[in-house]
Amino acid sequence: MFSTFWTQVFPPRPLFTEKSLPDLQGKVYIVTGSNTGVGKALAQILFSKNARVYIAAQMERKRPIKQSGEISQADPNSTGELAFLPLDLSDLTVIKSSVESFLAKENKLHVLFNNAGVMAPPTGSKTAQGYELQLGVNDIGHFLFTKLLTPTLISTAKTEPPNTVRVVWVSSLAMEIGAPKSVGVPMDELEKLADNKSARYRNYCISKAGNYLYAAEFAQRHRADGVISVALNPGYLASDLFRHRWLLLQLLMRPMQFPPVFGAYTELFAGLSPDVTDKEPGNWSGWSIWWEAIKPETDGGNGTARKFWEWTENQIQPYL
Repeated sequence: MFSTFWTQVFPPRPLFTEKSLPDLQGKVYIVTGSNTGVGKALAQILFSKNARVYIAAQMERKRPIKQSGEISQADPNSTGELAFLPLDLSDLTVIKSSVESFLAKENKLHVLFNNAGVMAPPTGSKTAQGYELQLGVNDIGHFLFTKLLTPTLISTAKTEPPNTVRVVWVSSLAMEIGAPKSVGVPMDELEKLADNKSARYRNYCISKAGNYLYAAEFAQRHRADGVISVALNPGYLASDLFRHRWLLLQLLMRPMQFPPVFGAYTELFAGLSPDVTDKEPGNWSGWSIWWEAIKPETDGGNGTARKFWEWTENQIQPYL
């Protein structure tokens, strides 16, 4: 794990940046949580290359609208489009309406970036349905959003070049640090996470392991559909994700952290680099470092990805 942390603090030069991209005219992307931080930087890059980008975020103090204005003003020559898509991942009852709003305007989706996340919120924070907030937002909410958009991803893949339609799941180094070893997600604890008042950082680590498991299981289930699924660790970044940490700790960490755009480069690589294919599924880290994907049960894996997927499917069933 020390070597992994070392690559976080001293990563290699980014291999895939805005300079690597072709013209993205006609391409459609959704970036959850793109009203701030890494997601905003990613939306900026995609828009600068003339893509149509949906800023999927909560309608909080009109911040997404303000941020979309800042993005468009930064690239006045872009022929791309920015659209705000209201999305509250903490309430499963409203996610379907967000997807319906998107589908009323679009019949294609080239890459879904599951970027939004919450880390170590105030003790006792829960979703509208009573799930521990990090599990609910980082995992269950994104799972439902992705599930509802999967038919569109599949239909898009049928008319696009191979390996270009993708789902990107933002995980974290935290899953290696604090999630239970060998399984990542403790299946027997999921419905009790909100009751443990002293485990909010551990719960974050579990939620990020969950993103990794979703990516691996989606890849297995949809390989024949032509949709690539990949997880990533965006890197050690100075982003809004740390807003719930103590101010002193934030100040101490800041010298080792990189600007959010470097996390956007990691997501950009996972979402658009031609080096990512169905022949090399895996986890990407620190701008472009490849880590081997977990093994499915048929190849000797422990089956946790399947179990977590099926558990989540049961949770979202009433909201499909």
